[in-house]
Amino acid sequence: MAWSYRRRIKIIPGVHLNFSKRGISTSIGVKGASLNFSSSETRLNTNALGFSNSYRLPSSSSPGIPPQPKHEPQPFYTELSDNIFSADVHEITSHNMTGIKESILMAQQQKTELREDVKKIKKALTFTKTKKIASYIFIYGLVNKNIVQEINKDINAQKEALKETQIVINNSAVTIDIQFDDPSKTKYDQLYHSFKNLTTAHKVWDITGAHFQDRVAARSSASTLVNRKDAKISFKSLPIITSNYEAIYFQNINGADLYFYPTFILMYRSDQNFAIIGFDELNITFSAVSFTETSSVVPRDSKIIRKTWAKVNKNGTPDKRFKSNYQIPVVQYARLRFSSGNGVNEEYQISNFEFAQEFANAFQEYKSLCRELA
Repeated sequence: MAWSYRRRIKIIPGVHLNFSKRGISTSIGVKGASLNFSSSETRLNTNALGFSNSYRLPSSSSPGIPPQPKHEPQPFYTELSDNIFSADVHEITSHNMTGIKESILMAQQQKTELREDVKKIKKALTFTKTKKIASYIFIYGLVNKNIVQEINKDINAQKEALKETQIVINNSAVTIDIQFDDPSKTKYDQLYHSFKNLTTAHKVWDITGAHFQDRVAARSSASTLVNRKDAKISFKSLPIITSNYEAIYFQNINGADLYFYPTFILMYRSDQNFAIIGFDELNITFSAVSFTETSSVVPRDSKIIRKTWAKVNKNGTPDKRFKSNYQIPVVQYARLRFSSGNGVNEEYQISNFEFAQEFANAFQEYKSLCRELA
């Protein structure tokens, strides 16, 4: 009897997002299945998997964010914390994003199960090949040609099952299909291109902590000590999501990385450990900072606004008690802070002030487009 194998293949729902003047409509799952959310009721069709939701957006003619005030360099922090990090990812996911998260987890579960199946198929294939060799060793395979033919059929079937299962594993990801109308696409394109400019900044730092210091005791012009680490930003794809739009990516040194998709932000640690936040729930705060730069090289796209001394008196003059005292630059940087009511708390320092400001403004305008109207 020929070998047979039945693979566990589930339906991985796709996610379809449509942006228009009437709102954002989102559907997840097979056609005809729906889980509809509204302010007054929730309805679940239990005959199939999937859900859809919709909410209104401001008209494309709605005014954007109010004009931004001129940003003058300020002390680096007005609110300080020794450690700056977000809440645990299991606590952050927005209520109306749980459907997308469950779809992603379903895809990962399918991938895990199919990988176990691959192990079983490989084990069966090894056994079948051993059986073929044994048939020749013990002669009966030479006498009865049908035995070898049946074994060869099993080997071919197992190889084909292995190939097809691996294809399904490689495709076990939720597909995010995003379609914009023209006004919405214009706003998103502005955000996209402003971030593209931001990726050319000479330096990006993740701010992981900050605290006050006694300037007099430290003989320093800086009232704040900042913990910062080099961070990467780029356009980057996640293996658990296939999308027609590449995500805007911020590396997070002390937590989950941030991936910005057109309607949500995914905070990602691993395939099983992530959170999803609605775009309209994430706040961005932009400010200019004057930073006493103690590193040997000032980023080439930053502006030196004045000079100070490594050891300085309270009135700003050099402390002459230190013979090797030397001048150091005070540089204008940009600060970007991402926050939300459900626990997001991340801060970045950017060397290119203008590009950071452009990105922050584009982010605010796009967010105003995504915000649900009361």
